Amino acid sequence: MILSLFLILLLIACLCGWRRRRRTGGGFALLAFAWLFIAGCGPLTDALLGNLQSGFSPDVTGWGQRNAIILLGAGTVRAGSGSVEPSLYADGRILRSAELYRSCKATGADCKVEVSGGDAMHNGHAEADTYAITLDRLGVPREDMILESRSMNTFQNAQNSKPLLDAYHADKIVLVSSAIHLKRASLYFAHFGIRAEAVRGDYVRARYDWLPGTENLFFADFALHEYVGVWRYHFYNMMGWNVPRVPEENVTTQTHS
Repeated sequence: MILSLFLILLLIACLCGWRRRRRTGGGFALLAFAWLFIAGCGPLTDALLGNLQSGFSPDVTGWGQRNAIILLGAGTVRAGSGSVEPSLYADGRILRSAELYRSCKATGADCKVEVSGGDAMHNGHAEADTYAITLDRLGVPREDMILESRSMNTFQNAQNSKPLLDAYHADKIVLVSSAIHLKRASLYFAHFGIRAEAVRGDYVRARYDWLPGTENLFFADFALHEYVGVWRYHFYNMMGWNVPRVPEENVTTQTHS
C-alpha cells in the first residue's frame, strides 16, 4: 500500500510533466518521495504502530474456573521439504498461547486453547491443524485443544468461534494475536458478543534511519491494512452489509478472578 501510493503519485508527476505542467508535476514528485521517506525512515510507521499496539499486555490479569485461550492464525508456509508449517508471524502467537495455557493449568482451573484458522494460504492444511502440531510439542495436549479450521479471515474467526465458546461455557476468554492485529480482532469478536481479554503474542517497532528501509515499509503496510479493516467494518455496519451484532443478552462474557 505504501509503495503503491508512492508509484501512483510518481505516475501523476510524470503525466503532469508530459502535459507540460512542470510545477504541478514537481509537487507530486516531491509528495511521492516525502511519503516514501516518512514511512521508510521510521516516523510515520512508528506513529501507525504505536496507536495500534498500545494497551495490550503479554499476560492476563487473572484466570477463571473455565478458561478459553483463543489463538488466531497468521498463515502457514510450505517448506522446501514439502511440509506445511506455521508462518514466521504465527510463532509468537503460538508460543504465547502455550505460555498462557501452562499459567492457567498451574492454577488448577479447566483450560482450553481454541485454535482458529482455515487454509487461507491454500497449502492443503488448515492453520488450526498445523498449529496444533506445534502446540502439542510445546506441552498442550490434544484433549485441551478446540480446533476451528474453517475461517478464512479474522471476521470469520470471530463468527465461527462463537458457537464453540458457547458450548464450552467459558467464564474467562483470552484472545491471543499480534499486538498490531488486536484492535481489529477485538472489534470483530465483540461484534459476535465475545468479550475477551486481549493478549499480545508479539510487538513490533519501527527502526529509525536516514534512508527508507524495507522493514519499515512492510510494517507500515501491515498497519494500514489494520486501519482499513477497522474502517471497513464500521462502513459495512453503516451499510447493513455485516451480519447483525449479537444482542447484549447473548454476550459470551469473561470475568477476572
